Amino acid sequence: MSSRWSAEKSAVLEAAQEMAALGLVTGASGNVSMRLGANELLAVTPSSVPYGDLTEDSIVVTDFDVEPVEGELPPSSETLLHVAVYRARPDVGAVIHTHSVYTSVAAVAGLEIPPIIDEMVIAVGGPVKVSAYAFPGSEELADSVCEALGPRSAALIKNHGAVGVGKDLREALSVCALIERVAQIFLLARTLGRVDELPPDVVKAEQAIFEMRSHQAEV
Repeated sequence: MSSRWSAEKSAVLEAAQEMAALGLVTGASGNVSMRLGANELLAVTPSSVPYGDLTEDSIVVTDFDVEPVEGELPPSSETLLHVAVYRARPDVGAVIHTHSVYTSVAAVAGLEIPPIIDEMVIAVGGPVKVSAYAFPGSEELADSVCEALGPRSAALIKNHGAVGVGKDLREALSVCALIERVAQIFLLARTLGRVDELPPDVVKAEQAIFEMRSHQAEV
């Protein structure tokens, strides 16, 4: 089936399969989307289809009201979350929601991940905050995740998983892989009884780098 968004749907498919290969999801959990140009459209993975079974035709195009534009399968049950992020953050071109183990552990425990690794602050913009609990797929969840995300690139979804965003799919996936590793470091350090955060002046300087990069992406 030919599509005017063939390249974009292929990119979403590749990102979803790489997400699974990295172990950030299992089965059909999690979801991936990208914004389609200046229009209020997105290409998103379908609901309940294992990543190994996905094809380019499986990727669904919807508008920001989650009305179908192209594709036979139902879109991800978390499409409202993706739309909410795109509406709140014009700088975001891709959203990836994972169920990775260590970020999920932190989300279940309600533990915000503080600024502990330099590259984390530069890539994420500060701490990885935890959203208030809300039912999966609901507008309440979408709103609470957007609040936890703020201007940063990642958030934990209470009792659920994590979300990473970026100017494109590559950046969003990189953020998701990074916060999983940082979550592992954070939780292991807690078992040793000590977590030393980066000095405040260092965090401020690295947040400035994050903001500069975000501004360059918008230009």
